[in-house]
Amino acid sequence: MSKLIDKIWTTILYIISAFVVTLLLILIGYILYKGVGSLSPSFLFGDPKIGEAGGGIGPQLFNSFYMLVISLAISIPLSIGAGIYLAEYAKEGMFLNIVRTSIETMASLPSIVVGLFGFLIFVKMTNWGFTLLSGALAITIINLPGLTRVCENAIRASSKGVKEASLGLGATRFQTIKRVVIPAAIPEIITGVILAAGRIFGEAAALLYTAGMSAPSLDFTANITSKASPFNLMRPAETLAVYIWKVNSEGMIPDATKIANGSSAVLIIMVLLFNVLARLIGKKVYKMYSGS
Repeated sequence: MSKLIDKIWTTILYIISAFVVTLLLILIGYILYKGVGSLSPSFLFGDPKIGEAGGGIGPQLFNSFYMLVISLAISIPLSIGAGIYLAEYAKEGMFLNIVRTSIETMASLPSIVVGLFGFLIFVKMTNWGFTLLSGALAITIINLPGLTRVCENAIRASSKGVKEASLGLGATRFQTIKRVVIPAAIPEIITGVILAAGRIFGEAAALLYTAGMSAPSLDFTANITSKASPFNLMRPAETLAVYIWKVNSEGMIPDATKIANGSSAVLIIMVLLFNVLARLIGKKVYKMYSGS
C-alpha cells in the first residue's frame, strides 16, 4: 500500500512539474512567435521614432545592459560581504536580529515603493535628476536582500570539515574564506546573480521614477561627461522594459503593438542567453578555483 501511495504522489509531482514547464514553454513560445518577425538589424540597433512607424530599440537595449553591469557591480560586492559577515562572523544578539529583520523587510518591499524612495533620495535630494546611476542604486536596493541571503546560504553550505582542515594547516580565517569558502560557494552565488540579473532586465516600476523615460541618441565618440555619451552615469536611461510599458501606454507610435512584441522577444532572448552564459561561466570559474 505504501509503495502504491508513493507511486501516486511521484506521478502527481511529475505531472505538476510537466505542467509548469509546459506553461513556461507556451509563454516563451507565444512571445517569440509574436515578436521574432519584427527583429532586424535596424530594429535592434536603430533609434526610436516617436510619432512615426518603424524605429528601433538600440538606446534602450544598450541602457538595459549598462544598467545590468552597473547594478551588479554595486550589488555583488555588498552581497558577498554581507553574506560572509552573516555566515562567518555574526554572533547571535540584538544587532544580528536587527540586520535580519532589515533584510527581510527590504525583500518584501514592492518595487514601486523602492522607486518612490529612489525618486525622493537619488533624484530629488541629491539633485541628480533622472539618471542611470539613480536607477542602478534603486535596482541595487531591490536585489540586495535576496542576493545577500543566497550568498549567506551558499557560504554556510560550504563544507565545515574543509574549513577546519584549512585552519588546521595554519591558514588564517580570511585566507580560508578567500581560498576555500568562496570558491566552494561560487555556483550558488552565480545562481543568485542570475536571478538578480533577470530582475534588472525585467524591472520597470522602480526605473520609471529614477532612470526616467527618455533615451536620447547615443554618441559613442562623445566625451564621457556629455549627456550623449552612452557611458555617462548621470544621464537619463530608458531601459527596454520601461520602453515596452511606454509605447503601450502613451499611444504615440502607430505600430506600438509590433514594437512592443519585438521588444518583448528581445527581452526574453537576452534573459535566456544571459542565464545560459552565466551558468557556463560559473562552472568554469568553479573548476578553476577547485582545481578540478
